[in-house]
Amino acid sequence: MFDDSLLDSSVRRAPVLTGTHWLIAIAVAAAAFFAGYFLLPMLSANETSVIVTQSVILGFLFGAFALGLTYVLTDAKRNGFNRIVWSIIYIILPLAGFIIYLIYSAAKTGEWKRATLPIAYIFEALVIGGMILVPLIYTQTLPKAQLMTFLSAPPPPPPPPAAAAPAPRIVHRVSLEDIMRAPTVIPKTVTMVKEEPEPPPSAVGVVGGVPGGVPGGQMGGVLGGVLGGVMSSAPPPPPPPKPQVPQRVRVGGQVESAKLIFGPKPEYPPLAKMARIQGEVRLDALISKDGTIENLKVISGHPLLVASAMDAVKRWRYQPTLLNGEAVEVATEIDVNFTLAE
Repeated sequence: MFDDSLLDSSVRRAPVLTGTHWLIAIAVAAAAFFAGYFLLPMLSANETSVIVTQSVILGFLFGAFALGLTYVLTDAKRNGFNRIVWSIIYIILPLAGFIIYLIYSAAKTGEWKRATLPIAYIFEALVIGGMILVPLIYTQTLPKAQLMTFLSAPPPPPPPPAAAAPAPRIVHRVSLEDIMRAPTVIPKTVTMVKEEPEPPPSAVGVVGGVPGGVPGGQMGGVLGGVLGGVMSSAPPPPPPPKPQVPQRVRVGGQVESAKLIFGPKPEYPPLAKMARIQGEVRLDALISKDGTIENLKVISGHPLLVASAMDAVKRWRYQPTLLNGEAVEVATEIDVNFTLAE
């Protein structure tokens, strides 16, 4: 049906569009695609998939424009119309000019079928293409409230049920009356408890001395010399204990921030970029003694940005923090900012 209405649109029922015209349109479409693929990254910071989609759309539009222009020139020549006038009208108003030419040529030749059917096809393609392409190109026109509802994180799970309290233990206290109460049953055997004698008091003396001492002896003589030798041979007092270095410190106060030596930037999530989501992700981290990141936890941030921030921070490396000459762990908070380019 389309071939009978548009391609065979001349008075002699010969096809207007030949293989040469299609080759010209395909060449123009390919040139527009490659031009968009290499030039669009200079104008915007979109992803490769978005650039390819926009380049395909650009090539399709230019190819259709070239095909319509060749049709107007060829058909106007066959019907004896002014090709220059209709070419200018088509270039200034591509789609509207093409529809006006179809109506004009149908009125002149009396073949309205060749104008009504293509116009219906054009409007149908415009409606369907607009419904598909507009949401893909202009993501900011989507309803943000509904989009955020779909993209919001699920609610946290309910807390586990509280464990049942243990049964109270019954403690029986033994009073003094229970101890002093006479037994109701006489035991068959009685164990005798024998106390050991206390050791005699030891007298202070010297090995090799005379019992009772020597008359005329000097106070502190032999005993003083022995005690003095014992005191003089006593070991020296132990050195003061070495100040203990804490195993972990927190940044703040007199503790300086750890020095970052390797910090790759996080990759912007494509879904967050399409939804125009930006902001800050705050993480709680522990810098180990060798400078690696451990115990990484999320404090705040949008759910679509958290995973990318954590993947990047896990690969960060810091210079080991020294305290009194020894490496220590450092507890700190890390802020990762996501900002869309204007």
